[in-house]
This record gives sequence, C-alpha cells and structure tokens, in this order.
Amino acid sequence: MTPAAHELVAPPAWRDVEFISDLHLQASQPATVAAWRAYMQGVRADALFILGDLFEAWIGDDSAAEPGFEAECAQVLHATAQRLPVFFLHGNRDFLLGSAMAERSGLQLLPDPTVFTFGATRWLLSHGDALCLDDVDYQAFRKQVRNPAWQAAVLARPLAERRMMAKALRSESENLKRGDTVYADVDHPAALTWLEAARADHLLHGHTHRPGEQAMAAQHRRIVLSDWDAEAQPPRAEALRLNRDGGIRRIALA
Repeated sequence: MTPAAHELVAPPAWRDVEFISDLHLQASQPATVAAWRAYMQGVRADALFILGDLFEAWIGDDSAAEPGFEAECAQVLHATAQRLPVFFLHGNRDFLLGSAMAERSGLQLLPDPTVFTFGATRWLLSHGDALCLDDVDYQAFRKQVRNPAWQAAVLARPLAERRMMAKALRSESENLKRGDTVYADVDHPAALTWLEAARADHLLHGHTHRPGEQAMAAQHRRIVLSDWDAEAQPPRAEALRLNRDGGIRRIALA
C-alpha cells in the first residue's frame, strides 16, 4: 500500500537546506558524537532535515529528562533549533522519539514520507527502510514496532529495563556487521510508485548506508545520504546541501 505523503513547502526566503541521516549516535562512539556536535554548531543553512537514525537506539523521551547522553543531545539540538528550523523524520532506530523530545529539543517532526517543495522541485523525503521490501523479516518487525499498542506497552516498562533492551539490540546489530550480512536496497518499482503517487520529482533518503545517486526513470532520480562513523577508516561524516535551484553538494565533515 502506497502511503499518503505529507506536504511541506519551503518559504520563499530559503536558499539552501541541508540533510543528514544515519548518525547512530551513542555514548560509546565519542568521535562521531563530537563530529555531530561541531556540525550542529556550525551549520548555516536555512533549515536542517534529519532523515532518521540520528540515534543508535531511542528508548523513550523520558530518557532525556535525566542527566546523561540523551539530555546532552537534546541540548545540542535545542541550541541549533534556536537558529534555524530542524526537522526530524523517524528511522528504524529512533521510531520511539515522540512529542516530548520534540518539544524539549525544538525538533519539528515529519511523517514518512514527506513531499518537500523547494523552488520548482518536489522532493520525496523518507528514511528509506519502508522501501527495502526484500528484507521480509525486517518488514514484519517494522510493522510490529510501528504499532501504537506495541509502542505503548514498551514505553510502559521501566527505563532501566528499556536500556537493557537497547543494549541487547546494539549487540545484535554489531554481530550482524561482523558477519556476511547483505542488506536489502530500496525496491525500484516501489520507489517509483511512491514518487508517482506523490507527484514528486526525486527521492531523497538514508537507511541503506550506500550514498550515491541513481536515475530511476527519465524524469526521476534517487539521492542516498551517507551514514556517519568518525572512527572508520576512512572516517564517514557527510551532509548534503540542496539549493533552491536544485543543485546538490555533498559536504565532507570528517
């Protein structure tokens, strides 16, 4: 089923906006956190869009109400949101980020997908995971965890228990990275269907950790954001800058 896309129109004064995704911020990766903090302090675009997986695991907005890593990240977001609009679209790791965190940090939450009209171009924004149809097990998991009843049941558990759940998920994720797992890519026909239903020109997404650009049809293309890992060799940390005329520039930050 093709989801209905939310509509967002850029104000006429906006000239440049930037996009990031898949930072997977966690306290155990201080170099990536430091790169993100520096970027947030220095970004001078008219708006910033975070297309999911800002955090490796978000266990509930109440985690940011206590002193610690989540609260510090909320402060960084809030400081940036005082200077420019900061939009957030959920990923597969931070789908539990809700209105309380948005209010605390100044984030403006966006549905997935959202059509962003910037100048003469309609950009379809998505995290991208819902389009990776070949990963059947993940799609079943996604359907479960996006269910409001499931989320309410998880959030009703004590914070300490949720922290243990997140730790177990991180361990499982690291084991997969060390193996020979091949991750599914976006399904081409499904992506075209989304674009046509939304009357959008191009698709912009993250999730796959395969930054690049692909022509999808004569009139459509797909732009994929980079993931971040400042401790990798070579390090990865990149923002994508889009201007009103449709120009695209990737900005290396590490």
